[in-house]
Amino acid sequence: MAPNQGLVHLKEYDIEDSNVELIGSDIDHQVKYNSATTEPAWNDGKVGFVPGLFVWRIEKFEVIPWPREKYGKFHTGDSYIVLHTVKASEQSEDPEKLFHDIFFWLGSETTQDEAGTAAYKTVELDEFLRGVAVQHREVEAEPSEDFLRLFPRLTILAGGISTGFRHVEEEVKEDIITLLRVFKASSGGVSSTVVHEVAPSWRSLDDTDVFILDLGDKIWVWQGRKCSPMEKAKAAQVVHDMTLAKHVPVEVLSQEESRSRRVVSGAASASSAPSAASRKLFRISDSSGSLTFDLANSGSSIGRSDLDGSDVFLLDTGRDIWVWEGRRASKAEKASWLMLAQGYVRWLNSRGNSVRPIAKVVEGNESPAFLRALAV
Repeated sequence: MAPNQGLVHLKEYDIEDSNVELIGSDIDHQVKYNSATTEPAWNDGKVGFVPGLFVWRIEKFEVIPWPREKYGKFHTGDSYIVLHTVKASEQSEDPEKLFHDIFFWLGSETTQDEAGTAAYKTVELDEFLRGVAVQHREVEAEPSEDFLRLFPRLTILAGGISTGFRHVEEEVKEDIITLLRVFKASSGGVSSTVVHEVAPSWRSLDDTDVFILDLGDKIWVWQGRKCSPMEKAKAAQVVHDMTLAKHVPVEVLSQEESRSRRVVSGAASASSAPSAASRKLFRISDSSGSLTFDLANSGSSIGRSDLDGSDVFLLDTGRDIWVWEGRRASKAEKASWLMLAQGYVRWLNSRGNSVRPIAKVVEGNESPAFLRALAV
């Protein structure tokens, strides 16, 4: 018998006969919405119905509410979803209308399963909110303007929840030396104080920030010679909170003092704000028969008239990455925005540019932050 005899040939399916053809259709959205209604995290009677701030952490593929007393505290080994819902202004045509921003925050040491679950559940939450939310991908080192508004004080700690791919042992806090960096983060004119756990080494110190060293039985505060009064005040507040839990002595040390043994290797240079000339607008389109990513405009001339509801656009402000999705954009264009935006950020990183947060808005539901970025 010939090798190919007796084999059963698989049926060749036309794409219109398969469920692939339905991706992005009304049926597809309805199926995803029905799935979202089975997620306990979204069905507490408040999510999507009342203004407020909601935070969840991904724990073993599940969306678990983050305790409100821990809002503003994130672990480098975890992934989180944040929802901020606000009511329209009284001057609006519909004062009762709600606007939603969804942020998925991925720690620098989070695992692939956690990051994947956070991304999938972010899309599911957007479907639950009927697809009108602004989606943000947050970067640990470069928080966005909208994220800073939510958390005037960010605390980023080491460690994370145990997962199927990694097990984090419970830490005995009394045996751990902790070094916290207190610094001011700014984005779009919005400032926030960030408390970030760093390696407990003199190499982690810099001239522009304040550092808190917790030895267990004593707390040291080290002030860089160029730190700001705000950073000093915030560090004092952090130390105050720490000493409420345990009564230990605190000593403040300035870099200018002779007791400070750190050798200054050079002054840190402050990065300048991006100029309007550095802005770029890219069009994502498949009108030619294949998906393209082309420069549509650049500089200060970028405006609302550059946007076309039949395509998707990526706006690089020099500080943030915004994706605008036209209502009439094709399925392929809508499905590719995150992949192309992340690829663009990786391309920027390979050329020495800083990591930038990514946010997506839908035509007709643009956020005030996006409109400001577009109008600059």
